[in-house]
Amino acid sequence: MIKARTLQDLFKRYRRPGDLPYSVLCVVFSLFLALNLSAQTTWVSNTKLFAQPAFWPYAAVISMVLFSVLHLISSMVSPKLDGRWQEIGFWFKSVEFAGWFMIYVITVPQLGYLPTTILFAVALSIRLGYRGLKFLGSAALFGAVVVIIFKTLLQVKVPGGAAYELLPTALRSFFLTYF
Repeated sequence: MIKARTLQDLFKRYRRPGDLPYSVLCVVFSLFLALNLSAQTTWVSNTKLFAQPAFWPYAAVISMVLFSVLHLISSMVSPKLDGRWQEIGFWFKSVEFAGWFMIYVITVPQLGYLPTTILFAVALSIRLGYRGLKFLGSAALFGAVVVIIFKTLLQVKVPGGAAYELLPTALRSFFLTYF
């Protein structure tokens, strides 16, 4: 519920952490789009304005430039709230999971798709705080089901693991084909 007494209270705005760099990035990106728009679309002669192939892209990009500039001006004149480092820390938390994914991608050709997927599903469950046997078993089952769906049923080409070379011949070809 808004508890504004005046019109100024209703439209009061604060600059939150990361707001100014974000607004600068939006202005730069929208200007980049505006500068390159003429190379991406054309105006056709003897065609109505709304039927022009370039009309809606121009309308969208010009609106983007206008609102990005207004957002930048609003960010520059608004009082600043504290919490910049908390915001930066929040953004870096997302980088952690990109790192997990990169380690997964590096590990699959070494260990194999099935063991790596089960291992990472369990490890991510532990990382997220689900340490009970029920959750870890569910994560392992989830990893196995993902592998069966993608590699066995959909036959997605995933490189076989180098660890599969250690298996007996008949089992090795089975694992390379299906897991």
